[in-house]
Amino acid sequence: MTPPPVPTATVPTTDVTPGPAPAAAPAPGVGPARGGLLVLAGMLLVALNLRAAVTSLGALLDEIRVGLGLSGAMAGVVTTLPTVAFAGLGALTPWLVRRWAAPRVLVLAMIALTVGQVLRAVTGSAAVFVLTSALALAGIAVANILLPMLVKQHFPHRTGLVTGAYTMALTVGTTVAAASAVPVAHAFGSWRAGLGVWAGLAALAVIPWVPLALRARAARRAAPPAAAVATPTRVRPGRTRLGWAMAVYFGAQSLSGYAIMGWLAQLFRDAGYRPEAAGLLLAGVTALGVPVALMMPALAGRLATLRPLVLSLTVFSTAAYLGLALAPRGLAPLWVLLLALGQGAFPLILTTIGLRARTAEGTVALSAFAQSTGYVIAALGPLLVGILYEATGGWTAPIGFLLVALAVQTTAGMVIARPRYIEDER
Repeated sequence: MTPPPVPTATVPTTDVTPGPAPAAAPAPGVGPARGGLLVLAGMLLVALNLRAAVTSLGALLDEIRVGLGLSGAMAGVVTTLPTVAFAGLGALTPWLVRRWAAPRVLVLAMIALTVGQVLRAVTGSAAVFVLTSALALAGIAVANILLPMLVKQHFPHRTGLVTGAYTMALTVGTTVAAASAVPVAHAFGSWRAGLGVWAGLAALAVIPWVPLALRARAARRAAPPAAAVATPTRVRPGRTRLGWAMAVYFGAQSLSGYAIMGWLAQLFRDAGYRPEAAGLLLAGVTALGVPVALMMPALAGRLATLRPLVLSLTVFSTAAYLGLALAPRGLAPLWVLLLALGQGAFPLILTTIGLRARTAEGTVALSAFAQSTGYVIAALGPLLVGILYEATGGWTAPIGFLLVALAVQTTAGMVIARPRYIEDER
């Protein structure tokens, strides 16, 4: 995939005047000509895996509960694990990258994902199932943080294009896993097949990173002693306004995304749709999100300010929520389309992580803080929507809550829309 370079956002504002961001150097031992295509292929394969282990589990949850004898509480733990793992384990990624090259860390992450998915598909113990699911999710958590850093490091002048490509791959993986987990399970006569088949995709994602990891290891051995190399200043996003705005935006958009994935089908069922039709409408949000995921980063990379995108996404989401509250049945396809457009906030924030850092070190620090903190916020979405739905018996209060979250998201979006760099924040 080698179209013309897509420039990153320029910085012509009257509020902040940082200098131009220097191009990040390629990873040690992997020059653009030698490793660029291999890195891109590796990133796309990793991205395909970033939600498959989660959505395949959700699609087969009833069968898994029966097969393993999971209690309601244990099933709740299993469904909450993704956001907990993404928040807690993702925060460790900058520490890992300071000690080992990113390709080596990604190899270990994909191996953990592969082994975790195999073991949870064959175990007969509920406790082992939870532990091995956590192992698989640990691999995803680390990869979540690393991909924006790798874009900055290897494709500094194509940030929007490459982010769009891997976000689209992530969306495709999410959709395919959700749609095919049950048919695969039925074809092989067991939920274990529908859950374990994705380990093969994770194992495939290891392959491109092995030669890259070996090159990086050789380059580090040939490098001058650590004492002779200047240690870069540690970037601490948690001490900056920009870092917190990024975390809040990431968290608020993820909160709505997880709430939609968890409850939209039920909303359409309550509106009178059959279960199959409700499921198709939910799948439509993800499917329509594929072109949005591809185009949004490219748009963000070309604009001097992100305000038009932030406000447009807010308008789409607001219209969708109001439509779902007032006329969920009559114009359902329209609300699905608007929801898909509004969920473009996810590829937007992933792109912004790269645009708001000068260096690979700044990118991984900002990525870890924004995603780890954001997933803590996101975990509240399905839970609070469920509580409000049960307490009121309708969808007015849950949708009102999502509108409040959208207002918070928009406020944070106005802060991150202005061009600036996390390294300049104090």
